[in-house]
Amino acid sequence: QVRLVESGGGLVQAGGSLKLSCAASESIFSINMGWLGWYRQAPGKQREFIAATSRGSSTTYADSVKGRFTISRDNAIDTIYLQMNSLKPEDSAVYYCAASATWGTSWYANPPLPSGYWGQGTRVTVSS
Repeated sequence: QVRLVESGGGLVQAGGSLKLSCAASESIFSINMGWLGWYRQAPGKQREFIAATSRGSSTTYADSVKGRFTISRDNAIDTIYLQMNSLKPEDSAVYYCAASATWGTSWYANPPLPSGYWGQGTRVTVSS
């Protein structure tokens, strides 16, 4: 069973930055999880797609975070990152790492990625 472990969450003031990390317990390549990404879920809201990156480092972002968040990956250590800048109070949520073999509509489904792997989440709180 692959485990994804997020870290880096915390409390930050509006306008500040945080960098989240997600480490896989085994090689993503060995389980053919070519796409890795981030979601977030605020209380009472649906889990929201944030960003994803392919094995070849293609990236895609939600409109709400374009220009402020950057996703990256280090295949050598099976880790992805989410650099979050210019944070707003509405960015407050639990952020989850996810892995899937392919990119497609399941990333936007409700619930998303029913066949994917998920981390336990890391909380981000942005104070105004």
